[in-house]
Amino acid sequence: MRLNRRRAQARAPAIGHCRRIFKSMANTTSAKKATRKIARRTIINKSRRTQMRGAVRSVEEAIKSGDRDAALTAMTRAEPELMQAAQRNIIHKNNASRKVSRLAHQIAKLAK
Repeated sequence: MRLNRRRAQARAPAIGHCRRIFKSMANTTSAKKATRKIARRTIINKSRRTQMRGAVRSVEEAIKSGDRDAALTAMTRAEPELMQAAQRNIIHKNNASRKVSRLAHQIAKLAK
């Protein structure tokens, strides 16, 4: 009984700024290291994905409000964000190109 309580209290430390505590199922040292690396990269990728989505959202909001100038300035920020996300394998490059194309088409429709 006492041994089980000690096991329940012992937890693996959180990696990076991630508050979530996880327990590794890996057995070998290389697999344990791989899980630590994956946890660190996941934090970074989530941050980059959030930043990219925010840039796209600002363009979509400007388009919805009908403000072409605001949409163009937001697009100059969103396009590099999308392409860098594609380069870093956060999203697929075709997905990034498709989003840029569709946003540009919607901005072009505002001019008419």
